Amino acid sequence: MSLASKHVIGTGVVIGALAFTLIALLIPVQSFGGTTAAAAAAPAGTDDGAGTISTAFGPLTPQDRDFIRKVRLAGLWELPAGRQAQQRGTRPAIRTAGQHLIDGHTELDRRVIEVGQALAVDLPNQPSDQQQDWLRQMDQAQGAQYERLFVQLLRRAHGKVFQLVAQIRAQTRNSMVRALANDANTTVLDHITVLEDSGLVDFDGLADASPSPSTVSPPTK
Repeated sequence: MSLASKHVIGTGVVIGALAFTLIALLIPVQSFGGTTAAAAAAPAGTDDGAGTISTAFGPLTPQDRDFIRKVRLAGLWELPAGRQAQQRGTRPAIRTAGQHLIDGHTELDRRVIEVGQALAVDLPNQPSDQQQDWLRQMDQAQGAQYERLFVQLLRRAHGKVFQLVAQIRAQTRNSMVRALANDANTTVLDHITVLEDSGLVDFDGLADASPSPSTVSPPTK
C-alpha cells in the first residue's frame, strides 16, 4: 500500500472518530431537551379551566390568576394574624412583626383587589381551610407557645410564598401581574425579615412538612 493510500485511510479514521464523538455529545442534549423545557415551564398552580386570556396588559394565564388569588388569600389570614400579634404579643419583636403584617397586607390587599378588578379575576373572600386551621392553632396557644407558633407558621408560609412570587415574576407576560409580583416580593421579604428578627424562628423546623401557598379553587358565582 502506498504512503498516499495510508494517509487517506488514516484521515478517514480520524474523521469517522470525530463524527462518532459529535453524535455521542449530541445525544444527551437531545435526550434532556424535554427535561430542560419542563424545568422552564410555568409554575404549577390551580387551573381554573379558563385557559390563557388576552388582556390590555398582556396574556393572562391560569398560573397568573392562581397567583392573584393566592396574594388575596395571604392577606385574608395574615391581617387577622397580625392584629392578634399586636394584642397578644408580650415581646416587642412580636408586636413589631404584627404591625408589619398589618401594614404590608393592608396595602397589598388594596393592590390585589385593583388588579383583580382590572383583569376580571374573581377573588376569594375568606381564608382557605388550611389558613383557618393556622388561625385556630394560634387562638388556642398561650404565652410563649403562642409567640413561637405565630413566628414559625408565618415564617414557613412566607418562605413558600417567596418562591412562588419569584417564579411568577420571572415568567408572567402580563404587566399588571408583574407589578403585583414586585409589590408582593417587597412585602414578603419585609415580613420574613421581621419574623426572623424575633429570634424565634426554628430554621431546622422549616425543612419539615411546611405550609405551602394554599390551593385555590375558583370562586363560585
